[in-house]
Amino acid sequence: MRLRLVPQETDWNFFKFWKITFGASVLAVIASIVLFFTVGLNLGIDFLGGTTIRTESPAAVDVGEYRSALAELGLGDVAITEVFDPSFGPDENVAQVRIQAQEGEEAITEQKIATVEAALQEVNPEIRFTSVESVGPEVSGELIWDAVLSVLAVMGAVLVYVWLRFEWQFSVGAVAALIHDVIVTIGIFCLLQLPFDLSIIAALLTIVGYSLNDTVVVFDRVRENLRKFKTMPLRQLMNLSLNETLSRTAMTSFTTLIALIALYILGGDVIRGFVFAMIWGIVIGTYSSVFVAGTILLRLGVKRDWSKEKGGDSPAGTQFTSTDA
Repeated sequence: MRLRLVPQETDWNFFKFWKITFGASVLAVIASIVLFFTVGLNLGIDFLGGTTIRTESPAAVDVGEYRSALAELGLGDVAITEVFDPSFGPDENVAQVRIQAQEGEEAITEQKIATVEAALQEVNPEIRFTSVESVGPEVSGELIWDAVLSVLAVMGAVLVYVWLRFEWQFSVGAVAALIHDVIVTIGIFCLLQLPFDLSIIAALLTIVGYSLNDTVVVFDRVRENLRKFKTMPLRQLMNLSLNETLSRTAMTSFTTLIALIALYILGGDVIRGFVFAMIWGIVIGTYSSVFVAGTILLRLGVKRDWSKEKGGDSPAGTQFTSTDA
């Protein structure tokens, strides 16, 4: 017996309450923008600047004990990760300690580095620092700008890709859904004050890719049905397309969420922010593919290219508006 998360055949009206769902999306975007400018993001070391210390020890790395030892020093945001490399020997246990930029200082002082080393040596007397590197405000500012440019570049590429593959109405709907996903994800990070670093930028770009894939699958079925059902009202046709792809969407999202939830629970603090962003992105991306991209396409309307060899006898390029929505 095959596992099904939804019945094989469904007839759900996804646009019955489109004013409520689309309005909720608009309000979420507005609230996220307000949170960004009032509360702001809890920027991590990558964007605020700071110091990265690489440690090495014959004894195994205990991230929890390292973090507890440094918490008492009042250094602000401290990130500790264990470094794995197949080339390391059994006595090479490497960790990376990242400390945010200290107020009024370009880089962490030698005195504070010595204090950090002494605190860690209480946990592991054999620990030694193999390298110390600092990221100043200028470099962190460049990272912020590069992150913004990367997200904007992806949005522009998506706009061109969907426009070339479909029509401009599809492109507007897809890009609006992606912008919605990115802004609302940033908003939830502002609300919960979760650390926001380069790994979250990577998560945002992954969310964009996932959401776009989901949207394109739906749009492909819409385009296919536009050719197949030449006189079907657009709203009915889009509901049909969404119901036909619902099983695929539900199964893909469900299986992806299983893996992400396992990572969130068992993966530890190092990747928890990244995984949280991915979980939120899967949920909001699936939602926006239907209730943002689909609603915008429905309101803009599309053109149907009638083909004589397909049996159509209406003029090419007939415009079907969304008045039936």
